[in-house]
This record gives sequence, structure tokens and C-alpha cells, in this order.
Amino acid sequence: MKKIILVVEDELLIALDVKLILESLGYEAIIGIKTIAEAINKVEEVNPFLVLIDINLGNGEEGTEIGSFLLNKDSIPYIYLTSYSDQLTLEKVNKTRPHGYIVKPFTNENLIATISVVLNNFYYRKIDTNTNLSCDTKVIPFRLKEVVNYINENIEKKLDLDELANLTKWKKHHFNKVFTKYLHVTPYQYILNKKMEKTKILLSDTIIPVNEIAFDMGFQSYSNFCNAFKKTFDITPAYYRKISQEKKD
Repeated sequence: MKKIILVVEDELLIALDVKLILESLGYEAIIGIKTIAEAINKVEEVNPFLVLIDINLGNGEEGTEIGSFLLNKDSIPYIYLTSYSDQLTLEKVNKTRPHGYIVKPFTNENLIATISVVLNNFYYRKIDTNTNLSCDTKVIPFRLKEVVNYINENIEKKLDLDELANLTKWKKHHFNKVFTKYLHVTPYQYILNKKMEKTKILLSDTIIPVNEIAFDMGFQSYSNFCNAFKKTFDITPAYYRKISQEKKD
């Protein structure tokens, strides 16, 4: 099924041009909508992928009213098409927080580029704020990427799960659930795995005493570190260092 884009444009020639461009991109374009009421009814009926809105409709109505409706709905991206860019118009537009703004006359390239950027940003926004976890598991939400980067950059510190959850603005339970879904391990296991990878490098490439490595990597005790290392690699840290150095010799 093709994705539907609603075009609220009272000038037929412009609407037809937009329709041709959208269809060349593989979308189904619905035109012929000229009033606020028609637009809102059609949005509720077809749940479009995107809405393109002329700000000044021919009947004296303002397309920003449609923008306000979509802003409250908060589930469909929308872009304004307009010949105006004066301060008064921009003030009205900004109140409705559109996802894009295209000034007429526009080129095919400008329309295509704006639509592409808006849909891409909206897609990732849905992933980043997703709470029902129904999105593509191959794409890691931006909030989680920030957490992963933070973990990797601070792996030598003692990392607290409450602190990591706060970075995402999610509740701890939801954070654990989302993290596990996308990374395929719990936050605790991810942190432990990264610590173990780092300790292998330190054991192999430095002469830092094993007990110092344990404390430097944030373990509460030397025995906890040794147990974790052996459980992960089925070998003790001391023996791993020994065979690593023998291979280099």
C-alpha cells in the first residue's frame, strides 16, 4: 500500500504539480482539499503519512488552523507551502510548530529535499520517544546512542543505572526494557562486557598490577573483578596476562 500525502492547496495547477512530484517518489497524493473542515475530515479518514498545507486558502481561511490541529494530534508531520515569509506570517506559523516551511515558487528539488528531511527527522523522533517498542529493532534510538557513548567514554567509572536512565528521561524500568531490546543485553551486562574488553587490553598491553586494574575499572573488590573476568572468559586475569605476554615474546 502506498503512503498517502495530503495536499491542502487551493491553486489547482500548484496542487497538480505537487501531486506529480509526490507520485514520482512513490507516494499517493490526495489533492482537491481547499477548506479546514475538509482537511481535518480527510486526516481523520486516511491518516496520511504527511500533510502539505497552503497557509492562505482561497476562501479566506488560514492553513495554520490545520497546523494547530495537527500539532495537538502530534502523530503526523506537516509542511507549509506559502508565498509569504513576512514577520506576521512567521509568528503565526511558529505557534503551530511545523516540521517544514517551503516558500513559493519552489523547485522540484527543494520540495523533494524538504519532504525527505522532514520525514527522516519525524521517523527518528518517533523512535527516540517510542514507548510501545513497536519500531524497527535495527535502528537504535538516539537517546540510547547517547547512553552507549556515555558508557563507552566513562567505562572506567562506576556507572549507576539510575544515572543512565536519567540521561534518556525515561523511567528506569522502561530504560532497561528499551536498552535490552535494542542492544540485546541488559545495561548491566553491556557495561560489564565493555569493562572486560578494556581490562583485557590493560592486562595484555600494560604492566599495571591486576588489583589496580580492578579498582581502576570500578570494581568494589579484587575478588569481584577476578570472578567477573573468569565468568566472562573462563580464565583468570593473571593467567590471561601470562599467556598474552608469552605470545608477544
